[in-house]
Amino acid sequence: MMPTILITTDYLAPGDEVDAYLTGLGFTTRHDPMRGPRRPEQLIAALAGVEGALIANEPMTAEVLRQASDLRAVVRTGVGYDSVDVAAAGRLGISVSNLPGINANAVAEYTMGLLLAQARCLVPMAAGVAAGGWPRTDGHELRGKTLGLIGRGAVAQQVAPLAAAFGMTVLCTGSLPAPVTRVTLDELLRDADFVSVHTALTPLTRHLIDTAALARMKPGAHLINTARGPLVDEAALVEAVRSGRLAGAALDVVDVEPLPADSVLRGVAGITVYSHMAGQTAEARLAAGMEGARELVAALDGRPAHSLTESKEPA
Repeated sequence: MMPTILITTDYLAPGDEVDAYLTGLGFTTRHDPMRGPRRPEQLIAALAGVEGALIANEPMTAEVLRQASDLRAVVRTGVGYDSVDVAAAGRLGISVSNLPGINANAVAEYTMGLLLAQARCLVPMAAGVAAGGWPRTDGHELRGKTLGLIGRGAVAQQVAPLAAAFGMTVLCTGSLPAPVTRVTLDELLRDADFVSVHTALTPLTRHLIDTAALARMKPGAHLINTARGPLVDEAALVEAVRSGRLAGAALDVVDVEPLPADSVLRGVAGITVYSHMAGQTAEARLAAGMEGARELVAALDGRPAHSLTESKEPA
């Protein structure tokens, strides 16, 4: 019998292109979309009898993987894989893959949208009109400003030329092609009018943007995060914005998603939280779904193209 595949990515559905591709090859598909937190026992139950999994940000812990006795391959329909215990998977003989760069263009365009929204105060202006007012607050142009990119992966590589086209000076903590200037993190925080985070979440980068880092940022700067929520110390960010040290922040990702009702980020003027949509375009979703399905089929055949099980370094 052909293996059963679990699909938890919420934008993939029975009968879509991905489902048709997999069932056309003879696989049995089981859809159990992840829409909010899922308890370990729920995930273990969903994985019962499953040999391959096409997943969202599922908490694939060592215990979950250990109890998924039939599981042979896991593929993330995205780039980040911090929710998967890759080392434990390797010990259990389970292949784990991500899709490096699959949604880089979507995230890069979205990042520029957040820069414009912050610079021109678009969200509070629209809210003011919706509330019956006619606000006319001055914004700022991107031309002549400095953008600091933390990270040098596929998204940062695509943001850089877009920002340069707007007339921005681009700094980066890693090596990127000209006209980007490589600098240290301290130099980037000191000089950038906008700091945009594009690095993987690891034990070393958790709360990379903490109280000390925020204090080193240029007064009046903006923080943009489309990578992973825990890269930023949310309480420290709120304090920096409320004190006037920073002008604001645009966060597409947060520590806990969906944003809890009691989050410290709620109701803070200058901080706008979005719903983790940077990579969610129709084009990127289709590409990620199909590429993820092909990678899963290859992994079940013992030939994954983007295996993380051997190398733990972020793509």
